[in-house]
Amino acid sequence: MEVALYLIPVTLGDTTIEKVLPSHNKEIILGIKHFIVEDVRSARRFLKKVERSINIDELSFYTLNKHTSAEEISGYLKPLLGGESMGVISEAGCPAVADPGADVVAIAQRKNLKVVPLVGPSSIILSVMGSGFNGQSFAFHGYLPIDPSERIKRIKVLEQRIYSENQTQLFIETPYRNNKMMEDIVKNCRPQTKLCIAANITCEDEYIKTKTVKEWQGKLPDLSKIPCIFLIYK
Repeated sequence: MEVALYLIPVTLGDTTIEKVLPSHNKEIILGIKHFIVEDVRSARRFLKKVERSINIDELSFYTLNKHTSAEEISGYLKPLLGGESMGVISEAGCPAVADPGADVVAIAQRKNLKVVPLVGPSSIILSVMGSGFNGQSFAFHGYLPIDPSERIKRIKVLEQRIYSENQTQLFIETPYRNNKMMEDIVKNCRPQTKLCIAANITCEDEYIKTKTVKEWQGKLPDLSKIPCIFLIYK
């Protein structure tokens, strides 16, 4: 196994490893002793899900979140500089995509260290695939403003882009505010604008549906407390 910083995707929900991750990932994971993670407890659970016999106590974990300084992150990479492979594990999906793991990768690239992204589920890519929207040009914006008036203003700006730039727009919301987000989109976008709602992607109760704003009116699903991604297009 080549010495590198391996970006290790995680299941998007309560899905079996075999359904979404290739066996090659397991081989790589079992060859790594140092992991940079968002949450140590969930990372341990994921590793046990990959291989029940894995000895967690033999592994080293380095916590990465929005409060971790660049100096700390740089220090985390010492094992890699010393010739040992390291892994980056996200909370869900692919590390470094809408994820603090990007900061680790940026430092590794500056230090001329090898970075290897492994194959796995990305809610962003999978939702674009399932939407029927433009997959040549799309933009993910993360969370929209919490303030109601600012959020509506932002939705209208993004809607304008789908018509002026022919670009699919994607964004997310904290799960317990999903229903309010859907209501804001339906109330403030043009009737002909298309909205795709993609929830619990890759899970048993996966929901991916595209309709016009007019068609969604009065027929919005209850998706509170469920991981969801919203896409709009013309």
